[in-house]
Amino acid sequence: MFTNDSFPAATAALRIKAARPASVRLAGVAPAEIDNILRDLAAKVRVSAPALLEANAADLARMDRDNPKYDRLQLTDERIADIADGLERVAALPSPLDIEIESVTRPNGMTIRKVSVPFGVIGVIYEARPNVTFDVFGLCFKAGSACVLKGGHEAADTNRAAIAVIRRVLEDHNVCPDCAILLDGGREETAEMLHARGDIDLIIPRGGRKLIDYVRDNSLVPVIETGAGVCHTYFHSSGDIATCRDIIYNAKTRRVSVCNALDCLIVDRDRLSALPAVCYHLADRNVEIHADAEAYHALEGAYPYLKEATDDDFGREWLDYKMTIKTVADINEALDYIAANGSHHSECIIAENREAIDLFMRAVDAACVYANVSTAFTDGGQFGFGAEIGISTQKLHARGPMALRQITTYKYLITGSGQTRK
Repeated sequence: MFTNDSFPAATAALRIKAARPASVRLAGVAPAEIDNILRDLAAKVRVSAPALLEANAADLARMDRDNPKYDRLQLTDERIADIADGLERVAALPSPLDIEIESVTRPNGMTIRKVSVPFGVIGVIYEARPNVTFDVFGLCFKAGSACVLKGGHEAADTNRAAIAVIRRVLEDHNVCPDCAILLDGGREETAEMLHARGDIDLIIPRGGRKLIDYVRDNSLVPVIETGAGVCHTYFHSSGDIATCRDIIYNAKTRRVSVCNALDCLIVDRDRLSALPAVCYHLADRNVEIHADAEAYHALEGAYPYLKEATDDDFGREWLDYKMTIKTVADINEALDYIAANGSHHSECIIAENREAIDLFMRAVDAACVYANVSTAFTDGGQFGFGAEIGISTQKLHARGPMALRQITTYKYLITGSGQTRK
């Protein structure tokens, strides 16, 4: 076991290896005790708010306030309370383990049961999101897995303070603290994680496209891609103006630094005249619109923060108070544009025509496809899953919000009465 004090002296490889025996011991902790530990951790998070805020202030002091990551990095009393509430919600959820998924009795009397089990050790690499440290630990712990965490250097002080709280609670309950390992060095430690085949069972990157691509291209451990969201909302010719206005405003401005935020409004050519009414409210938040030629002409003189779009503006995840507008002839062109520029995260149609809605929801290849609903709802908590570990944008194992059920695997349990095979 590595204590917090021994972390700096131990190599990343040794620290990673410590998670495997911890995960084995975790199998012996009763579900009721796991829930009790999570509730205790929630209480300790609240008590530790001053220390967490002090550490976070040190991180924030090193970052430019205009950096889009600043909002993700920042902790407040309200956000710390949300973290604690999230841990309590996870504790209140049913255990995802030992669930019988399928069962069959073969003609020879042999019974085969497919049962949910922990992954074992889950690695998560993430950027300036200190809440992820608690969210990931809570979900992995509830799902019976140890976690190896690699936070971004921007949140180094906050993550160290967070992992200290987690490990202290584990020690208080006589649970091996190596159920939660933090690596807070540079790229060398990231490389150790990516090459830890046999020590880590699954790696989940949470961050921008560069981070996800780097992890996918360099990992020897299986990877589930999450996080990067180039999200579109398509304003169909049958769409209601007020509905589009409200959804666009919410999806763009609720939190610009999250992966489900709106990046591009696609509009049918015959609805261009409605753009001033759809977009005017965005000016209240100084949203900068990068419009193609036709949309620019429709908004010129009617919207104050308007720019002509460049080629680089299309297919871009803004993570800022900026968005693109793309004009299309019809739904087929909109579908082609999303297929070419989307990230398989969250896509929305604003329409009243049932056939158009049905076609859009069938044809769009994304984890979450919405009709007349803001993409801001792509979130494990909003889906009723509790806290989430990320939004998977791929198709194998898990897709969409990854919560407790999605971070388990399964095994087959076979029982009999002496059957042998000829």
